[in-house]
Amino acid sequence: MVGARAVASGVTDPTGMVTARKPCTELSLPDLDEFVFGGHDIRTGSVLESARRLSENNGTPSAATLSAVEDDLSAIDQRIRTGTALNCGTAVAEMADATPLEADRTVSEIVERIRDDYDEFRRANDLDAVVVVNVASTEPVPDDPERYDSIDAFERAVETDDRDLPASSLYAYAALAEGHPYANFTPSTGSALGGLRELAEREGVPHMGNDGKTGESLVKAALAPMFAGRNLRVRSWEGHNILGNTDGHVLEDDTNKEGKLASKGGILEGILDPPFHNRVRIDYTPSLDDWKTAWDYIHFEGFLDTEMTMQFTWEGSDSALAAPLVLDLVRLLVHADERGRAGLQRQLASFFKSPLDVDEHDLSRQFRRLSEYADKGATGEGEATTEATTD
Repeated sequence: MVGARAVASGVTDPTGMVTARKPCTELSLPDLDEFVFGGHDIRTGSVLESARRLSENNGTPSAATLSAVEDDLSAIDQRIRTGTALNCGTAVAEMADATPLEADRTVSEIVERIRDDYDEFRRANDLDAVVVVNVASTEPVPDDPERYDSIDAFERAVETDDRDLPASSLYAYAALAEGHPYANFTPSTGSALGGLRELAEREGVPHMGNDGKTGESLVKAALAPMFAGRNLRVRSWEGHNILGNTDGHVLEDDTNKEGKLASKGGILEGILDPPFHNRVRIDYTPSLDDWKTAWDYIHFEGFLDTEMTMQFTWEGSDSALAAPLVLDLVRLLVHADERGRAGLQRQLASFFKSPLDVDEHDLSRQFRRLSEYADKGATGEGEATTEATTD
């Protein structure tokens, strides 16, 4: 929100945004100054207060940038409503200092409230479109997601007050049912359930996830193909991540961490030849606040069974890495929606650690798919199509 308003007002540039460079700049995309922000939270406080903490503790955004957008953030604060943390795990529930929706509502009533809030947000701000993006903390992995593999099964679960449904999927359902594009920037379930994919196709709505690819995983997706392409046999790849902020705190809970570990580790499985040892660790380091550090150790074999190693360290601001990609996804989902592209948007795979229905994890090939989409979109080709195949 800070970045969008800062770019729109000219106090910073769009560095980090994929849609700010060719070929995406050839597409007809909404400008950032057209964006209106609102949302749900389970905490009190304000967007402005959170931005001030980030600025004071991490230096990002700068004090000058924050000063330029303070009025905008205050306006956004008026469009934040209390949400639900249903089935999000103990770590998330303990953060709530507002009464979440599930406290006194059935699942059906929660969904109805979310849909009403979407509608009110659209009407109050006279919007052409609403795009819903999940940027909440990671939920535990559902025990039996297959039981929601059809839209009938999902809607029956809603009507019978199935408290095993995760919040991310309720938001996704409400969005898709109302015709709003949806992106899941987290490892949570979101729109991955079979019933929600069916709903998106039926309603003609674009959606995509899961788990934004911003730091160590981005490097893995670029580096692992080098080893594969040169026929260098990776024997072990160890990744150790430390981070502060709320996400780090939530990932201290093993039930919440499970999905994140699977998402980060799965990238290598799709690129390197087995067998090899592949382990990811994530540890909470409170003093880092919004900064994160990843140290990776790669043990590999070359010609004549020669054993060699490579190590790299990645340090970055968690929010500053993620924010521009969220803005990109909103712009690209609007583009897809306006052109009648329903269902999973596989051309957006490069934005995600675990892109739905995409088995290709090589970053350069994922970038190529986005470029091909942009090239076709810029010339008017491939409009109003729905991809039915998987990679």
